[in-house]
Amino acid sequence: MRRTSSVLCAAAVAVAGAVAAPPTAAHADHQGSPSVRELLELCGVETDVCEFHPSGEPELFAAPGRVVGSEVFNCTSGRQDMAVIWSDTTSQSNSVGLTLTTEAGFGEVFSVSYEQSFEHTWTTSHTETQTTYVNTAPGEVGWVERQPRMQRVHGTYELHFPDREWGHYVWYAPFTAEGPVPDSPDDVVTQNVRPMTDAERAACP
Repeated sequence: MRRTSSVLCAAAVAVAGAVAAPPTAAHADHQGSPSVRELLELCGVETDVCEFHPSGEPELFAAPGRVVGSEVFNCTSGRQDMAVIWSDTTSQSNSVGLTLTTEAGFGEVFSVSYEQSFEHTWTTSHTETQTTYVNTAPGEVGWVERQPRMQRVHGTYELHFPDREWGHYVWYAPFTAEGPVPDSPDDVVTQNVRPMTDAERAACP
């Protein structure tokens, strides 16, 4: 029996769309066109212009729950508030599987655009550390689970090249990133208990 009391994936990679000077258009899902990854690897390296345009406000969501810290075992004859000390790190991910650093290349472009659009900085990684007390009855095991608050940003990269790349000067590449929301009041932390197994009871001092 279990009692619970209350206290992240990148969208699938969409193929890059591409347009040259109007009225013609090209699409990266056609043979011989670049992938989104190939285009973003050239951002700030071979481009005259590389910009990220968010398509709307960040979407907030709860990441899947996961166990944090270690289990605690009440081997006493009375109820106990048992401390679970835990630390949990959430990190960014994106639809092309590239490392998104905020210091260079397409990652820096994304970070600057995000900050200008939403007036706060993009966080690539956040670690939360807490002590949570789990009320356990004699012969029970307690543990803690956490569902961190995350955000998802959709948008499009616009890349201008000085020379034709894959037949065009201008390309548009769809992109999605997910990242933590530091210190969010909407993080969900739950305390959970279950009866000990026979083996766990036998291991009690």
